[in-house]
Amino acid sequence: MGLLDGKVAIITGSGGGIGRQHALAFVKEGAKVVINDVGGDRAGTGTNARAADQVVQEIKARGGQAAANFDSVSTTAGAEGIVNTAVKAFGRLDILVNNAGILRDKTLLKMEDELWDSVIAVHLRGTFACTKAAANVMKEQGTGGRIINTTSVAGLIGNFGQANYGAAKAGIYGFTRVAALELIKYGITVNAIAPLAITRMTEDLPWAKAEGVKEQLDPKHISPIVVYLASDLAKDINGKIIGVQGRMLNAFVMKTTSGVTRETGEWTPQEIAQNIEKIFGE
Repeated sequence: MGLLDGKVAIITGSGGGIGRQHALAFVKEGAKVVINDVGGDRAGTGTNARAADQVVQEIKARGGQAAANFDSVSTTAGAEGIVNTAVKAFGRLDILVNNAGILRDKTLLKMEDELWDSVIAVHLRGTFACTKAAANVMKEQGTGGRIINTTSVAGLIGNFGQANYGAAKAGIYGFTRVAALELIKYGITVNAIAPLAITRMTEDLPWAKAEGVKEQLDPKHISPIVVYLASDLAKDINGKIIGVQGRMLNAFVMKTTSGVTRETGEWTPQEIAQNIEKIFGE
């Protein structure tokens, strides 16, 4: 008996890489899946049904059930189309994995509006649009649900040359926290992962070419935590951010320092300078 028997899942951007691994792992645990992918390159340009279709065929060849969808996550109509595919093909929706993404890296001073807008649209707006569409169906079903978002160290910690991507991923962190608070009353949990793996999105980056890294950061290492969060094993886990780097798992948490409190009056800039190490907790 699989952890996801009888469940229907949508995995966006699952025509390859991490998303494909998620889909295969979900099917292995008994889920029926919608494979969503527009089939573009890593910059989000172009469309091709082949990517999603190939994964669907692969799943069916293994005895699983899957349906393809080619809508863009970045529009409300696209998100609703993805959700409708699940309902039409399998009659319900239990799990959403927001995985779709693109990269258009530039340093801040060279960042053009289109590079900024396109990345925000796919990552942040896409996560919002798909979550809203899926949560409405889950709410109407009345049986709860699981939503797993994808953030990144680039947004949680920062990364040179990725102002657009980092901003989108930081936004997904905040969105996850708020959605978790709002949707739990319907039995819908919302969590996020911050994965690091070698895919077509990252394979030409300098760190990805180091000896032994390809095996260490194989996308297959990411999916077990997503299966866990999608299953009843994680029914009490909500609003959490879990990092996955190869075989290492950790949690990202927002913390405040104990800081310094002035007893009376107002702080002066000079006094702030004198206490800055205590404010930072150093």
